[in-house]
Amino acid sequence: MREINWEEPYCGEGNNCFRIGTDEDDNAYIAVAGAEHAYVTDTREALRTLIRDIKAGKADHLL
Repeated sequence: MREINWEEPYCGEGNNCFRIGTDEDDNAYIAVAGAEHAYVTDTREALRTLIRDIKAGKADHLL
């Protein structure tokens, strides 16, 4: 089993907390804080692209 290095949770209002993690094989993970066993995983490059797109407003329609 891979060791995931989780960052501190990113929390919005209420209990909306997410964690981002990485491993030594260049994979990235996103999970709800407290449920890290049920993560979504992809490459770090995919995570970078997701973050850049969100910052560029491409997910604003979800707000």
